[in-house]
Amino acid sequence: MIFETHAHYDDEAFDEDREGLLQGMAEHGIGTIINVAANMQGSRNSVALAAQHPFVYAAVGVHPSDAEELLIEENIAELRKLALGEKVLAIGEIGLDYHWETPERDIQKKAFELQLHMATEFDLPIIVHSRDAAKDTMDMIRNFPGMGPQKRGVIHCFSYEKEMAQEYVKMGYHIGVGGVITFKNGRKLREVVETIPMESILLETDSPYLAPEPHRGHRNCSYYLPLVAEEIGRIKGISPEEVIRITKENAEHVFGIKAI
Repeated sequence: MIFETHAHYDDEAFDEDREGLLQGMAEHGIGTIINVAANMQGSRNSVALAAQHPFVYAAVGVHPSDAEELLIEENIAELRKLALGEKVLAIGEIGLDYHWETPERDIQKKAFELQLHMATEFDLPIIVHSRDAAKDTMDMIRNFPGMGPQKRGVIHCFSYEKEMAQEYVKMGYHIGVGGVITFKNGRKLREVVETIPMESILLETDSPYLAPEPHRGHRNCSYYLPLVAEEIGRIKGISPEEVIRITKENAEHVFGIKAI
């Protein structure tokens, strides 16, 4: 069964058919899902969704686009409380996004640092979002106390060069691979997958975003993960079944659970 390490089933894109989709996961070969928060409300929703479904777990955190939420002390206190939940497996998604001018970079860095501290304190892996912020993201992770070599975590939706992927792998982090690997313009990610060991790869969708070919442009969901596994297998010269087995074992190690 596939271990889906990054989806957003609390997103409004699933409001009309969320339960039906989730009930169909096993039939489509999906055994375990981590629902990843993007903001405070998403953190609450992820915890609630995990409580409703045995195969769903939660990651709580505030995405850099909503970093200003962590300027409020009450939100920090609530996020800490949520992070202690029984089915919370990670702090995420957190990080830096310089694609847009706001929030200001100093605010993003402050929120990222606060959540890195939380992950270290609670001994939870991190799920990192990094867009157009390669150096600052790497520097903050590398230099933060307790985030050095062998800290568990995943660099989600990896979009940088293969050399940076290799650096993260050396530090003990995993690389999240999703639908982009099937895109015609996904050459960089294919080079990353070709370069790094299978033991450093996790399967993810980022649902409802970034659906693989031939579904690109439509709503994504975990049902499409076999297409990602097939492309990884083609690059690595192994079967999709082997990709699914290895990435499941990788995810079990990162997130500290025995998956379905």
